Amino acid sequence: MASHHPMTPSLCHTHGPAPTVSPHDIMTVHHPPSLPPPCHPQATAPRAPRHHMTSSPLRRPMTSSALRHVAAPPLRHRAALPRPSRPLRRWCPPARAVVAAMAQPGGGRPVTISDVQQLVRRKDELEAQIKACYELLEGQKGVGMHEPLVDAEGFPRADIDLYQVRTARHNVICLQNDHKALMKQVEEALHQLHAREKEKHAKDEAEALAEAMSQSQNLPQAFAKVNTVTPGSPASVSGLQVDDEIVEFGSVNVNNFQNLQNIATVVQHSEGRPLSVTVIRSGKKVHVGLTPKRWAGKGLLGCNIIPLQR
Repeated sequence: MASHHPMTPSLCHTHGPAPTVSPHDIMTVHHPPSLPPPCHPQATAPRAPRHHMTSSPLRRPMTSSALRHVAAPPLRHRAALPRPSRPLRRWCPPARAVVAAMAQPGGGRPVTISDVQQLVRRKDELEAQIKACYELLEGQKGVGMHEPLVDAEGFPRADIDLYQVRTARHNVICLQNDHKALMKQVEEALHQLHAREKEKHAKDEAEALAEAMSQSQNLPQAFAKVNTVTPGSPASVSGLQVDDEIVEFGSVNVNNFQNLQNIATVVQHSEGRPLSVTVIRSGKKVHVGLTPKRWAGKGLLGCNIIPLQR
């Protein structure tokens, strides 16, 4: 067999007749240092650009989060996990329209009783939802809020619905936070209501006292007082009451009153005729029509009058 030089063109071409090359031509062939020889392995496949190689996901290092996504539990555990037959209703945050409309330090409308009642109704709703979540957790093998959700080998438990348990725990935490915030709002609203009611009551008392003082300053001065009134007597029929302070008794007033004989004289001269009597009762001036007359008892009036010491 004829031997060939390792760099002869016959080894570099797989198809067609081999060209005739002299030994001198073979020895004088020079390849540029930047390009590989035609028969070099790198010459058969072009090199990909470097940026394509660095951007490939296979060239990137695996992070811990990527490993968590790639890692999956064994097939026996994944097949044993039950699918939730009825997804648990997701928690939704409570409406805060009432809270936003409540009085704020800088302004806004004052808190009303209806606002407090609406907050209390919302509190009852939150407590009912929390109770429902706890009942669901008890139905899942009594896992509660702190029982582990993995077995002794560290794999997810296959005897409970992990989706519903995790969702119920999340809902309980969110609802309890809302319940705490809502109770604080109820407390603040009650404080505002009581403070406003207290302020209103004190204002009403101050106005009533001022009105009473102004009326007492404008009331005429009394000179006598009714001590007793006999039932069925002319004084009782006319409307006189015990502790009525007499301002005018017929023609007798504080200016001409000297003693009780003045009243007795007016009564004797007015038997059977009505007398105009003005008294002060509970800080107010009251007019009474009194007619002295004979009756089953003693005297013409049936009451006892005493002078006031000024």
